[in-house]
Amino acid sequence: MTDLQFMRRALELAQQAKAADEVPVGAVLVLDNQIIGEGYNQSIKLSDPTAHAEIIALRAAGLQHQNYRLLNTTLYVSLEPCAMCLGALQHARIAKLIYGASDSKTGAVESVYQLLDQPLNHRICWEKGLLSSESAELLRTFFRERR
Repeated sequence: MTDLQFMRRALELAQQAKAADEVPVGAVLVLDNQIIGEGYNQSIKLSDPTAHAEIIALRAAGLQHQNYRLLNTTLYVSLEPCAMCLGALQHARIAKLIYGASDSKTGAVESVYQLLDQPLNHRICWEKGLLSSESAELLRTFFRERR
């Protein structure tokens, strides 16, 4: 599969979040071209402020691999991660992050904070903008419908 296909899957998961009346964000964690974890926002459903798409994908992968270290993996997420999620990505030792839309309110890669530029013990490579228009439109539509 390609980066584009994995990001499309993340957007499908974001649609599931929207259908559940959650903020539409989806995430897919990949190792050796295979999905090993995926998730979508479920904070409301689970009454859990940590139930972001990225965290759910990491938890699923950690359980599958019986290890919290998820070396050599790539995370595809429809929205720029927040500080909490980036902290989890650091602890999991994710190798690469690819996200769609930027988040001007809580984005911690470059929009509000630049946490991955800090001198930490693990460096995550990152790219932005893959299917960003689709990701941003999904979020705009969701919030417009809620108003």
